[in-house]
Amino acid sequence: MKTYCFGIDVGGTTVKCGLFRTEGTLVEKWEIPTRTEDCGKAILPDVAETIQAKMEERGIDKNDVEGVGIGIPGPINENGEAFCAVNLYWGFTPVAKQLSELTGLKAKAGNDANVAALGEAWKGAAEGAKDVVLVTLGTGVGGGIIVNGRIVSGHHGAGGEVGHAAMDHSETEACNCGNKGCLEQVASATGIVRVAQKELAASNDASVLRGREHLSAKNVLDAFKAGDALAVRVMEKVGDELGGALAIFSCVVDPETIVVGGGVSRAGQPLIDCIQKYYRKYAFSQCKDTPIVIAKLGNDAGIYGSARMVLQDE
Repeated sequence: MKTYCFGIDVGGTTVKCGLFRTEGTLVEKWEIPTRTEDCGKAILPDVAETIQAKMEERGIDKNDVEGVGIGIPGPINENGEAFCAVNLYWGFTPVAKQLSELTGLKAKAGNDANVAALGEAWKGAAEGAKDVVLVTLGTGVGGGIIVNGRIVSGHHGAGGEVGHAAMDHSETEACNCGNKGCLEQVASATGIVRVAQKELAASNDASVLRGREHLSAKNVLDAFKAGDALAVRVMEKVGDELGGALAIFSCVVDPETIVVGGGVSRAGQPLIDCIQKYYRKYAFSQCKDTPIVIAKLGNDAGIYGSARMVLQDE
């Protein structure tokens, strides 16, 4: 195996870049702007340019580089082809092929959440585990599934879209995806606020959440940890749906470790305990003791996972 590889994580605002040694040491990380104008035509050339500049800066010969992996916010198949990436204004794009042509290096591409799961399985909270489910709780709910050490991207590139599992069949409001009752409508940061607002409207119970002009998920989580009764009810509902969803995924994947990431995970162990309680309630007997842990790599998970992708065939 060669000495170096690159891991790239493309976001809607910035592209995170990492230079790694192939045994997994992060040598350096940096960012460049994501230029989405003109349907994002500059994004991959910009990535190729920054890689070339870093190699020149550090005196790295192309023959010493194993390749480059890249994570993209959108469905992407095993051939590294993105069907669409709305935040980048891309239609169908053969990402891996184009990046390889631009850099002269081997290139692999994957969905950003799946790649983050691979990063956590490689050097993060699930280090050493071959079978992992990652759920990321942010503005939405994302996820990634790793089986036998490899990303499950699926036929349509939609493997790991855990946030759009239909959990509440009585829901009448539509999710951003167009369906109703998605996990994302309850367990995301925006979902937690939505549940809290419904709970506040449905009761007159005293709560520190009442009367706030701008209610946030952090407000709800802080109140939950402080024992506010209404906030506890809100998070019990969140834990019930999220724990139930993870129990379903465990019936399919039987993961060694379940990892929870995203901004909501900063609530820490009280959140994990709430999810674990309901997970154990619903999980198949053989899966009840699967540990649920908080992600460790944070915003670096994507570059770690992208780098790992390009090393897996070696």
